Amino acid sequence: MANGSALMNTYGERRLTVTRGEGAWVWDSAGNRYLDALAGIAVCGLGHAHAAVTHAIAEQAAALVHCSNLYNIPAQQELATMLCGISGMDKVFFGNSGAEANEAAIKIARLHGHARGIEVPTIVVMEHAFHGRTLATLSATGNRKVQAGFEPLVRGFVRAPFDDLEAVATIAGNNPNIAAVLVEPIQGEGGVRVPDPQYLAGLRALCDRHGWLLMLDEIQTGSGRTGSFFHYQQHGLLPDVATLAKGLGNGMPIGACLARGAAAELLGPGKHGSTFGGNPVACAAGLATLRVLEGENLYARAHQLGTRLRSEFRSAMAGCASVRDIRGSGLMIGIELDRPCAELVQHALDRGLLINVTADSVIRLLPPLILGDAEAELLVATLAPLIRAF
Repeated sequence: MANGSALMNTYGERRLTVTRGEGAWVWDSAGNRYLDALAGIAVCGLGHAHAAVTHAIAEQAAALVHCSNLYNIPAQQELATMLCGISGMDKVFFGNSGAEANEAAIKIARLHGHARGIEVPTIVVMEHAFHGRTLATLSATGNRKVQAGFEPLVRGFVRAPFDDLEAVATIAGNNPNIAAVLVEPIQGEGGVRVPDPQYLAGLRALCDRHGWLLMLDEIQTGSGRTGSFFHYQQHGLLPDVATLAKGLGNGMPIGACLARGAAAELLGPGKHGSTFGGNPVACAAGLATLRVLEGENLYARAHQLGTRLRSEFRSAMAGCASVRDIRGSGLMIGIELDRPCAELVQHALDRGLLINVTADSVIRLLPPLILGDAEAELLVATLAPLIRAF
């Protein structure tokens, strides 16, 4: 093996070996402790080894690990009902990941288009978007770097600038094949880009006017991350389709595609499926996660702590000319610098802090929603001097 590992080199050099986690902390193989301000890229919203989730997984695994979707699975039915109650949606399809949830959404959009007599149903997607790495979701993604080498891409997508309603309206006037709009309420991989407060409402109005589906990719913004279970709940609207994954199972692989109205009826028997999607253990973890999020009102915690962190970073970065912007919603925070800053990931690691850099120059912070006040202070006290020195 040329690189000394049996693993395909899809993640580059990995310098840290994580062996254990508890709350907002992880430990490496040498026993060193790190404050996790990334939470598995917005996955472990309840932190690591949360007691309620651990208990639910163990209890379900002792009873039934897997059951074919040809049969009823109680935890799956219960989780779907709970998600519909929280979201205002009607039905759920479960997969194993965010990419699979978005694949289901894309298939719903195509069925919707064909039902309207559109021969080549087309979905409006956004520049700098990220929707996954399967061929269809890769094609929907607005990043040529991750698409390169995988051509021919899947057709049926047309791209617009993010946060530009006029561009979408222009597409509506020029392309009769549009069936849906797929958009992240806040772009995550694209640099924690927060649109104008009227952007989602404007898209909703355009979709209503033209008979399109509004499909929101809430994979990174959902599960309480931005201060409400779904980000769209802060905008007083309902999408036709919403996708969810990452924080839904607090680390167990699970994705969900939710739909309402006519869109919820388009996937019938034989139209879609998954061997492992909605399996008993993942759904038990999802149920435990939702109960903690709701029971402990962690949405409010995410909103309050995120507001405080952004304020404290602004104070700590005052006068630092290299900081272009500090933005976000809830505990989804981006600190944009005026230069590429990927090396800050290693600098932070050397000081016991896990962070991420996306879009070349944006430090992305996605700490667990259970982050304590002292841990939040430590995050600012550790990272702010690193940025200033950089």
